Amino acid sequence: MATTTAGDGTELYFEESGTPGSDKPSVMLVHGITESGESWKPIVERLAETDHVVTMDLRGHGRSGTANRYDLEAMAGDVPAVAAVTCEVPPHIVGHSLGGAVVSAVGAIADVASVVNVDQSLRLASFKEGLMPVEEMLRDPATFPAVIDGLFAQLSGTMLAAEEAARIRMLRRGDQDVVLAVWELLFTTSPDEIDAVIAEMLAGYAGRSVPYLSLFGADPGDDYGDWLREWIPGAQVELWADHGHYPHLVDPDRFVARLHEFWAS
Repeated sequence: MATTTAGDGTELYFEESGTPGSDKPSVMLVHGITESGESWKPIVERLAETDHVVTMDLRGHGRSGTANRYDLEAMAGDVPAVAAVTCEVPPHIVGHSLGGAVVSAVGAIADVASVVNVDQSLRLASFKEGLMPVEEMLRDPATFPAVIDGLFAQLSGTMLAAEEAARIRMLRRGDQDVVLAVWELLFTTSPDEIDAVIAEMLAGYAGRSVPYLSLFGADPGDDYGDWLREWIPGAQVELWADHGHYPHLVDPDRFVARLHEFWAS
């Protein structure tokens, strides 16, 4: 078991695959809410053949410790903390869902080789609209598990293999306190204030050249690419139609090939 600590002392669990070295890429994979580094298993198996791969559990997830803070700034600090003890060169960072927002925040402040955001729109005010109707049920311990399961079942779409969907469901750690703390910004803040938080985060990309790919399995909207490039110059937005919330697990071979293509370019 490998661990390190975040700046605030939170214990962070991580695993390494492949062989590290300054002559090969380091890739950090960051999972979504309620999940863990284990969710990346099919991707790790493929990447480790050629790359040094680091998976980690964000605070309050998997085998990492709990914390007093679960805001985006705190979670973004977890990634460089793990990179400092695992990566000899600036890593490529890849995040799914919540992890996509986290790596986007990291890319704005840290030295990274590239950022890949999998199916996480940074227009979080829109996500707020979807959460508000179920906020009361999410806050109720009796209904929280069913609501979480229902949300992810709806997001998964129809292309994810049944056995893979079952594997992810079994890995899920639905800690109500953690989930509510992560989503506290959305529950308690106005859309304009949420937009301001995201604008402040993305402002760190100004004047910097950070290769950035946002890959969606569900359409983020026709104007999303133009909006994103206002904040991250040169950002690429790609849609794998009808792949749902887990496009990387629907077609892991295609996903790994796309990563290598993106990194090479």
